[in-house]
Amino acid sequence: MNGQNRSPAVMQQRTEAMDSLDDFPTPPWATRALLEFLASLGLPLAELEGWEPCCNRGYMVMPLREQLASVRASDVMRYPDWSLADEPELIDFVTTGHTEPMVDLVVGNPPFNLGDDFILVALGRARVAVAMFVRCAFIEGENRYHSLYSKRPPDFELHFVERVVILRGRLVQAGKVDPFAEKPGTKASTATAYTWLVWLKDGDGDTRARWIAPCRRRLERAGDYPVYPTAVAAPGGMFEGLA
Repeated sequence: MNGQNRSPAVMQQRTEAMDSLDDFPTPPWATRALLEFLASLGLPLAELEGWEPCCNRGYMVMPLREQLASVRASDVMRYPDWSLADEPELIDFVTTGHTEPMVDLVVGNPPFNLGDDFILVALGRARVAVAMFVRCAFIEGENRYHSLYSKRPPDFELHFVERVVILRGRLVQAGKVDPFAEKPGTKASTATAYTWLVWLKDGDGDTRARWIAPCRRRLERAGDYPVYPTAVAAPGGMFEGLA
């Protein structure tokens, strides 16, 4: 991915194999923006238990743990560059998540091809709310309408007015040089738009759209982004030669 060298139409149609882990880490500031919104609804965040069931490297778990009473972290695999001190649980949320204990909040960035399944399981495990970070294209699709939105539409769509830069397999601050880009010197950017979908347990499903005002610089914190060792970009932008 070389920044904005592809049209938005193409990027919105980004496809992954059906068995792909959809490895696109979420910048922590995007989760802090969600938490600000939930707090504005009057949710007592400091008293709530959370669960991130597709925790990847932990970049969403970190801001959740800043504000929630506790946060459970799990994924179908453990990434070697996990960013936090503990180890995430190995749980296939789609197949066994419905048998796990309930929590107050389920928050995640699910694989696109499994997003419907993640949300349906999450709705059965959350006592207070479910929030899923998805590409804006996720709101489309006849199959998804019939399996999800016609039965339980979200209560809120939270649209970012500034782009959330998400890259395959790494986390690079927007506007900074991406050391894994195919073209040396390429700065991290994206043509793909993202949104939060929020379901409240006591919500009525009357979906309301809200816009997240520019907030990246305000919500970024020291230590949010990894410092990568010298690397050589392999074809396709994947990692090669990490020291």
